[in-house]
Amino acid sequence: MTDDLQFSRLDYAFASFLTQLSQLGSEQGKKFESIVVQLSYAQNHGHSCIEVDRAAQQILLASGIVDNSGTQPLVLEQNLLYLQRYWKYECQIAEKLQKLTCSEPVTVNISELINQYFPDSDEIDWQKQAAIAAVNSPFTIVTGGPGTGKTTTVVKILALLQELSALPLNIALAAPTGKAAMRLQESIGQSKSKLPSSELIKQLVPELVVTLHRLLGARPPSPYFKYNKNNPLPYDIVVIDEVSMIDLPLMSKLVSALKKDARLILLGDKDQLASVEMGTILADLTYALPEFTQELKKSYRFSGHIKTFSELVNQQESNKAWEILNKDYFDVCLLQEELIAYIVDKQLYYLQLIADNAAFIEVYAAFNEFQVLCANRQGMYSVEDVNYRVTQELGDKNLINNSGEWYIGRPVLITQNDAVLHLYNGDIGLCMTDSESNGQLMIFFLLADGSIRKYLPARLPNCETVFAMTIHKSQGSEFNEVLLLLPETINPILTKELIYTGITRARKIVKLVTNKAVFLETLQRKVERSSGLANRFKKVA
Repeated sequence: MTDDLQFSRLDYAFASFLTQLSQLGSEQGKKFESIVVQLSYAQNHGHSCIEVDRAAQQILLASGIVDNSGTQPLVLEQNLLYLQRYWKYECQIAEKLQKLTCSEPVTVNISELINQYFPDSDEIDWQKQAAIAAVNSPFTIVTGGPGTGKTTTVVKILALLQELSALPLNIALAAPTGKAAMRLQESIGQSKSKLPSSELIKQLVPELVVTLHRLLGARPPSPYFKYNKNNPLPYDIVVIDEVSMIDLPLMSKLVSALKKDARLILLGDKDQLASVEMGTILADLTYALPEFTQELKKSYRFSGHIKTFSELVNQQESNKAWEILNKDYFDVCLLQEELIAYIVDKQLYYLQLIADNAAFIEVYAAFNEFQVLCANRQGMYSVEDVNYRVTQELGDKNLINNSGEWYIGRPVLITQNDAVLHLYNGDIGLCMTDSESNGQLMIFFLLADGSIRKYLPARLPNCETVFAMTIHKSQGSEFNEVLLLLPETINPILTKELIYTGITRARKIVKLVTNKAVFLETLQRKVERSSGLANRFKKVA
């Protein structure tokens, strides 16, 4: 840790509190407090632990509130310092997954079924290999970039497992956010219809996808869930999509809630951004458990210049990526038009549909054709900047009546989970008049299960206008066109994973607003978080 880090008042207050609990004198107490300030700062920035040198280790062990067994507030494990609860989260994940990965492999002759579901081809069939591995193991990670067929593969895996089971299997499908759950549900429905199986098997593969919080039975405002180690989930198979978005505490609670003989299948793109909160779960697990990781390497949907551009970004080939941006391709380029005018123009279609009294589902689809993604929440080219300027411009052109907080056409992003209302962080809604309540303004949402719900504005949990959202918030979503905005100067949040994630939200077109210096430097930076999870599997073994 460097001296120029901006420690918060909370960091200092927490460190002062633990120092008062310690048995250290004044001089050593100051050094101890400095170490804990750094730990608090690190954990607020996604690290589960920090490395400490020998001198620091001696001070920590002399404090009386540090051990290596988890009975004290702080845990020192070799040269890694944790808060007790985050150490326990890592241990719980490693222990549970170690039990799954140490299970006796199930070797069954499925060659005939495999050939039925995956007809022979001359090239390597990564999906087929993943299916064979998943059928023979209670734990599987299926990773791959956009369009590599993760959902198609998992649907075939579930069908194969149903074929091989004497009784119908109880299967749960979940994702971290409502938007990700909705996307997975749509994809599963499409993939099921193409299964080379009987109608009975198709019916046994579920389509309903819920959020992870709903799966575990969130009990707000408490941090606890209905399902846990003492009251496990009833499912034989649990499939989780967009695992890169899941933080360390939530993953710990998920694996702890699995029943003894459950199968766990994790899906995601290991090259995407890590969770907003703590940890790099998917990256850690793919690194620690390569024999249980199946990577899909052929893209069936993602092609053309976007595919090339995303690969160059992911490989940190910054100069080649910049060259592509400057060739002014239709599907990948720098934005040439005036920023706000361009964004406003993209809102006209969905606003016209509202004016024409179109059904919400049509309006919602039109709004989600295009999305502005920003690296930062504040500053030039940020979420706050773009949302404010677009709202003002739409109002000035009389396209919306933004004289009040709520107006027809206002798009909102939920920023706080509310299990009672079935609204979760990342859900997007639109403010429209409700014909069933005499033109009352209501906020309409398309939920993960495909149902439409409407709420009075006063009932909503915390939300914000969403003509633009952060790249982090866009994870689990896809749009036909993405406009990606980077700040004018480099800052700590900018990494190649951030750019890669933003690019791969686009199905057809991605445009960028950036300068060469910021773009090139961003691609040289990677997400680096301190974690002991990957190495913990060696310790458990």
